[in-house]
Amino acid sequence: MYVRSISFAVCAFLSSLVPAFAEDPVADAQAIISEQIAAMKAQDATKAYSFASPGIRGLFPDENRFFAMVQKNYDAIFHAGNYAFGRSKLVGAGELVLQEVMITGPGGKDWTAIYEMRLMDDGSYKVNGVRMLKNTASTGI
Repeated sequence: MYVRSISFAVCAFLSSLVPAFAEDPVADAQAIISEQIAAMKAQDATKAYSFASPGIRGLFPDENRFFAMVQKNYDAIFHAGNYAFGRSKLVGAGELVLQEVMITGPGGKDWTAIYEMRLMDDGSYKVNGVRMLKNTASTGI
């Protein structure tokens, strides 16, 4: 009985040393993107900012600056109509996910957004950047 307790404690300790990795990186990244788009549409700066990576937070140290930047530079995302996920690409073992998102923005204009999603130490993904392409079809990443 004592040996089992020691074995369990050792296994629990060793598993805590393994870095957290997402079970399904693409699905996890897509869920974060969807939540951030929903927060933008709901005008919830706090929630939208919560999905930004530490690098983005360093550039925009508060949610109001971040929200103003998105509103100014990423209008198609800020006022997204319909959107659908396109192709995705994993880099490494999922440390980075590049996710294509086709978006219908204001005025019915079509855009493709390429999201760079970074895996954090806690196993979650954060948005580390978005590249917007006007009127494009899915051609891959």
